[in-house]
Amino acid sequence: MPPLNYSKWDQLELSDDSDIEGHPNVDKKSLIRWKQRDIHEKREIRKHRITQLRCEIACNEVLLPRLRTITDDVQSGGHIHFSSLVERLKTQPSTEAPADGQPTYDQMLQSLLLQIWEEAKEKGVGKDDPELDKALVDGLKSHLKKLGGYQEKIKVELETEEKEQTKKITSDDLHEGFDSKYVPPKPSPPPVTAPKKSKGTMKTTETMFETLNPRSVSASPTAESSVPDADDEGDEGDEDSLPSLTPALVEFSKLPVRDYERSWRFIQGNREVIVPGATDALLVEAFAAERRGEKQYAKQCVHQGLLLQYCDKLGPDGVSLFFKRMVSDEKRAQTVFLKDVEDTYAHLVARVIATQAEEEEAAQGREQIQLMQEDSSQPITFNVPDGPPPEDLRLEGPGTEGLDIKQVRRALQMRWDVFEAFDDALKKALQIGTLEAVNKVLGKMEVADAEEVVKMLEMAGILSFADGGNVRDMTNPDGEGGTDPSEEVETADADAE
Repeated sequence: MPPLNYSKWDQLELSDDSDIEGHPNVDKKSLIRWKQRDIHEKREIRKHRITQLRCEIACNEVLLPRLRTITDDVQSGGHIHFSSLVERLKTQPSTEAPADGQPTYDQMLQSLLLQIWEEAKEKGVGKDDPELDKALVDGLKSHLKKLGGYQEKIKVELETEEKEQTKKITSDDLHEGFDSKYVPPKPSPPPVTAPKKSKGTMKTTETMFETLNPRSVSASPTAESSVPDADDEGDEGDEDSLPSLTPALVEFSKLPVRDYERSWRFIQGNREVIVPGATDALLVEAFAAERRGEKQYAKQCVHQGLLLQYCDKLGPDGVSLFFKRMVSDEKRAQTVFLKDVEDTYAHLVARVIATQAEEEEAAQGREQIQLMQEDSSQPITFNVPDGPPPEDLRLEGPGTEGLDIKQVRRALQMRWDVFEAFDDALKKALQIGTLEAVNKVLGKMEVADAEEVVKMLEMAGILSFADGGNVRDMTNPDGEGGTDPSEEVETADADAE
């Protein structure tokens, strides 16, 4: 077994009280502090000197090649090249410098060249002296030799200082060899579930069926049904338990179809997308979007929902496996997936159409406002204006002598404004002019809204009863009540042209 190597302990600088010998009149604690301060001051001086030497060496490494080039050029070009070089360094200096706040390299070279020129003059060499070229070259070579020797000297000094600095282990030499930390993994995101609702009691609602035949109203039975709350068992409870989109799934559902790279990057940055119930939430949103008429968004939701379903069915590494197949050159996987998307979306569209048809059938049993005709000899008519009153409105015919043309114009303008305020479906029904078309539009409205529409029609003179017809609310069991009997509408434009 080889002996243990204890040489590394030689770099530790340790001391105790016996190492310090001082004057008996000076307390030992002060001597210890002075000794420590002296050690630290010497370390700082050594650090500063090492930094200074490194800067000087770096600066000389730049100046030496340039000075050699200048010496060769002056040796071949003479004092003329020397003078032009000094002039260029003076008028067009470079901004390159060793550090901020220090002279540039061109300023250093210019100062050196001027010094060589002065040394030549001190030796008695004039401007027109033939020995001037030789004196300048000799001066350049002399300074080049001095700078090279100084460079070697400070390199040796730097090596000595660095060696002295590494003799002892100090706090600057301490570093972190390795570190081990345990970072607990992020908890798995919760599954997508339906929002919770508080339980309630059973509600009993009474639905009144109505018909256009007033005689059959009294004969029609009253249907009573018990409707449970959301948390009770039943169909409505199943609908309320459908999962809803989380904020991450909302953003995920808006990604373009077949843009697999963006979907892959989004899943990598949002783990809460790959959770149980995410596919169901996206398909529910697709159904709702299709009902709203947002066909493109509905198809995007179907695409993204099936994408998550395929990733789940492919196993633990299903996400990377799915996207690897989608972006590969093999198109068979894409064809199968996209066909599934198209088939699912077509099935969803069919279900939306069927659901809307069922809702329209069920809507026949809800409360409605209908215009009823008491007698076939007393028809209900609709005076639909063709447009605003003309500029040259004239009143002609019997019974128009006492009418104020301004009031007539105001009444006609009010009728047009009321007609224009209705929605397109109601305006189209009024233009058709049949009672069935208008009742069909009124039947789709809420009772309060339909009553308001009838009032506006009567007020504007668009709804006209031949002989005191009535507007009835056929939702009451006895078929009576509803709105007040309509007043006879006097159309001011009956004889107006």
